[in-house]
Amino acid sequence: MSPEAGGTEAAIALAIVKTLSLVVGGLITFLAFRAYRRTHQRALGLLTVGFGLVTLGLVLAGTLYEILGVSLYVGILLESLLMLAGFLVIAYSLYVT
Repeated sequence: MSPEAGGTEAAIALAIVKTLSLVVGGLITFLAFRAYRRTHQRALGLLTVGFGLVTLGLVLAGTLYEILGVSLYVGILLESLLMLAGFLVIAYSLYVT
């Protein structure tokens, strides 16, 4: 089944969910950055970077596919790589003190 076979309703729902994920992820990243700026703790700085990467990864596949015409599979691969990098940075930030 092709990615386009889901219909217009699914595309709208996906756009709404991705937008909400971007807003919430951006808020979490902003709050982590404010905490880092207030305390200057390296772990909070890394946490900010990690959440930023995950948030960017959440919206990357659709953006690349819709706007730049990149293959959906390539977009999903890049999205997954950014999310993996973000989760690795988050894990490292929680490991180091």
